Amino acid sequence: MITSFRLIFLNFFIEIMITLHLHIITDTEMKTILDTDSDFICDIQAPCFQTLSPEEVQLVRNSKTQILFRKGDNLTKQGAFTSYTLFLIKGMAIQYIEGEGNKTFNLRIIKPGEFIGLSAVFQRNVFNYSSVALTECQVFLIEKEAINQVCHQNGTFATHIVRRYFEQNSNLYEKMATILYKQMNGRLADALLYLDGLKSENHELFQLLSRKDIADFAGISTESTVKLLKSFEKDGLIRLKEKDIEIVNRDSLIEISKHG
Repeated sequence: MITSFRLIFLNFFIEIMITLHLHIITDTEMKTILDTDSDFICDIQAPCFQTLSPEEVQLVRNSKTQILFRKGDNLTKQGAFTSYTLFLIKGMAIQYIEGEGNKTFNLRIIKPGEFIGLSAVFQRNVFNYSSVALTECQVFLIEKEAINQVCHQNGTFATHIVRRYFEQNSNLYEKMATILYKQMNGRLADALLYLDGLKSENHELFQLLSRKDIADFAGISTESTVKLLKSFEKDGLIRLKEKDIEIVNRDSLIEISKHG
């Protein structure tokens, strides 16, 4: 009887472990890409890495892991501890700041060839912001100590990294100015002009974004965004077609961005 009970318990335990295993496989936010996979990128091809010596290239190679994030997966989580920085190879992601409750503010679209989480290299060992995959993203996770070491050894590479870091900070200051000094229509005009400028790299960009995403770029509510978009369309500034947004009168939208 005891043996029978043990068998029942063992079978039950196995079923639970199988269920948990499947759940983990299904919900895993990232997949390691091995050099035997067809979508593996075997070399570091970005321009910023071309300034490295063979020894420095090898150091970065030995310190990186290639990861695939699916659409909607978090690449970074604000406040989370990290020992690495990310380099986006393929795809697009949204960088955003999380506030109290469910409030978020989108800072920028992250494009291929950009670093994510440079603050982990220069400052604290935590991410200062979150980022989510807008499309399927292929990413290098590079140990921050490797980037730090290369920066100390290679002045050209360090200058490139610092320039990118400052560009991101400059973008943050511009966003702060928009939120502090512009009204809702000016904020939304800013967001539309910014996003439209990225359509050359992805013609379906607006179709990838929800109205809430656009609202979070403008720092206004989703309801206000929907109303203002309809108002902009009525005034002949934009054309709405399902989720897509086409700018019709750019000059007028720029004026609203400046003075709105």
